[in-house]
Amino acid sequence: MATQSAQWPTAPVIRRRSPLAWISDHLLGFLTALIFVFMLLPNLVILVMSFNQPIGKYDYVWNKFSLHAWAHPCATQELCTSMSLSLRIGAIATVVATLLGTMIAFAMVRHRFKARSGINALLFLPMAAPEVVMGATLTALFFNTIGPGSLGFWTITIAHVMFCLSYVVVTVKSRLAGMDPTLERAAQDLYATPTQTFMKVTLPLVAPGIAAAALLSFALSVDDYIITAFTAGQRETFPMFIFGSVQRAYPAQINVIGSLMLIVTMLIIAASTVLGRMRATRR
Repeated sequence: MATQSAQWPTAPVIRRRSPLAWISDHLLGFLTALIFVFMLLPNLVILVMSFNQPIGKYDYVWNKFSLHAWAHPCATQELCTSMSLSLRIGAIATVVATLLGTMIAFAMVRHRFKARSGINALLFLPMAAPEVVMGATLTALFFNTIGPGSLGFWTITIAHVMFCLSYVVVTVKSRLAGMDPTLERAAQDLYATPTQTFMKVTLPLVAPGIAAAALLSFALSVDDYIITAFTAGQRETFPMFIFGSVQRAYPAQINVIGSLMLIVTMLIIAASTVLGRMRATRR
């Protein structure tokens, strides 16, 4: 009997986990979800308030559901005019800053010259300097070169190119630094010309970094207010219109434009994700 009872399986021991252990296991996920809610909540509020029919001039308090703002996004003419100006400036500044910044990034990574370390440090100055200081110095520069009456479209564009350039260089440099140099050497060993190596090996590998730098530049340009206010003269961009509207009136159309920008951004991100997965599956 003793031998037979010794062969019986013992009951598993159930250990209860302490509440602190459960909290430590789920704390990171909870904080991550909380951060995402904190980041996306203002965008959700903008989207909801774009369907509001406000009472009076300010779209701050929910009144009732309405599609009037979506049906007439340009009911306030200055709104679409300022948005068009911001988009045109952003497009030009993005193209120029991306081209110049990409060339600078290639020169900084692929070549060695005496002033390389000094230029590398100077590139961070526009990112580190306060925008108020940069806007004031640019105003003084334009006043002493082209005159105060010439402030407008092109002075805003030049200013945006100047502060977007640093972000492009840093973004493309990081992509170039992480690229495997043996791939280019393999193309050269297969008798590819320098142009073929660049177009078929280097450029496709660096293209995601260039695209990210261009999107970042466009977002920074369209979003900028402080530097633009110093260099705009009599022109009014979209951020400047919103700042003035807070003092005069805040129509629901502003939330419509903001929601459209959010939707377009999400579609671009979704399209890039789908394309990346399709390329990964083909490989």
